[in-house]
Amino acid sequence: MARMRKKLGAVLVGAAALSLTLTACGGGGSEEGGAGAEGGAIDTSNASGDVSYWLWDSNQQPAYQTCADKFKQANPNINIKITQYGYPDYWGKLTNGFVAGDAPDVFTNHLSKYPEFVTQEQLVPLDDTLTKDGFNVDQYQPGLADLWKGPDGKRYGLPKDFDTIAIFYNKKLVSDAGIKETDLQNLQWNPQDGGTYEKTIAHLTVDQSGKRGDEPGFDKSKVKVYGLGLDGSSGSGVGQTQWSMYTGSNNWQYTDKNPWGTHYNYDQPAFQDTIKWYASLIEKGYMPSVAAVTGQGSSDIFAAGKYAMLTNGSWTTNSIFGSKGIDVGLAPTPTGPNGKRASMYNGLADSIWVGSKNKPAAAKWVEFLGSPDCQNIVGEKAVVFPAIPEATDKAQAAWKSKNIDVTPFTMQLKDKTTFLFPITDHASEIDGIMHPAMDDVLSGKAPVTSLTDANNQVNQLFG
Repeated sequence: MARMRKKLGAVLVGAAALSLTLTACGGGGSEEGGAGAEGGAIDTSNASGDVSYWLWDSNQQPAYQTCADKFKQANPNINIKITQYGYPDYWGKLTNGFVAGDAPDVFTNHLSKYPEFVTQEQLVPLDDTLTKDGFNVDQYQPGLADLWKGPDGKRYGLPKDFDTIAIFYNKKLVSDAGIKETDLQNLQWNPQDGGTYEKTIAHLTVDQSGKRGDEPGFDKSKVKVYGLGLDGSSGSGVGQTQWSMYTGSNNWQYTDKNPWGTHYNYDQPAFQDTIKWYASLIEKGYMPSVAAVTGQGSSDIFAAGKYAMLTNGSWTTNSIFGSKGIDVGLAPTPTGPNGKRASMYNGLADSIWVGSKNKPAAAKWVEFLGSPDCQNIVGEKAVVFPAIPEATDKAQAAWKSKNIDVTPFTMQLKDKTTFLFPITDHASEIDGIMHPAMDDVLSGKAPVTSLTDANNQVNQLFG
């Protein structure tokens, strides 16, 4: 589902500049038809009229249109209009819509964005409505529903899906290197010498003369195939698809608590040692530079045969396996110093804008989106892992029917080796600090110790 989570750290367009304006208009538009920012149950029993719904993933739009059609059959008096925007435009249009008063009634929300929306009072609390309608908030994969509770204890979204990280690899390039695919299933890494993981990355790297990264004469300035791809950027302060699986398996946590932490830990040795090792892959020529990948899609580079391996999210499964002429395999993230694998556990949800003028129909639609009736449809389409376990199983079976074994993604849940996306306030401001700081470190312009100063700047945001 090309949700482009490699851009999770991207600045929420205009958010910082609009913050005061949004807070001032936080009460939103008309209170006709339901509760506002203060909460209270919305009466969905006689819901009717039009509901606008936004999402950013064109791959998912057909599945949700099928959901809308099924919803229409049961609710003939409600019309769902789905609009899809590309990820780079989505958040800017949304925040501008908050100010202009023409944001969608319901929209796909992200954990990196919703804390600021809660602070700005742009979201409708769902608790009383869900209780009144007897909606089961305990039906999701463990932990997903609680992610959408604000610091006030109120719920601001219903989970729609989840994702984890794994290694995609080019089977031919792996075979040409004399590496067994089974060996990729049990790689180990450490920040000192990179372990068997770095050895594999080095051997899979090939320069233009055919020399491998672990062979004498390898020219790191003329690389034909990188052993490990870089997904679009330095990863800013999150690194979901870039480095989070390594920091997560090195006993490091983003914040003092999660969700709603107020102190970041980018100054800790476990983090900085990991990032120093990660940057060394670029310096050695085993992974491309940040400058080389900026503005390019990692899936496209992989499809061109320039990456032997690529760490990426489950939402990219269809696009990467759809690479023409490339036989693709999946392997789990490597085991780290703590003796376990690790993967960030992230998920999206659907939220209601406080300015919606048709909250009854909007609430009914959000409940449907969060129900098995819709999520089973999404699962059968095999585009993401829906949040409800039975729908997750349907997705796994649907991928299996395509000869795609997604176990490297789901095993992280089974083995309980996931950790949460860092949920805190000031996300856009943190990105403004960490994005250039991480770029400089990975580009060799600044030492990894410079992240201590960046960390101090981040923590100053919390007072």
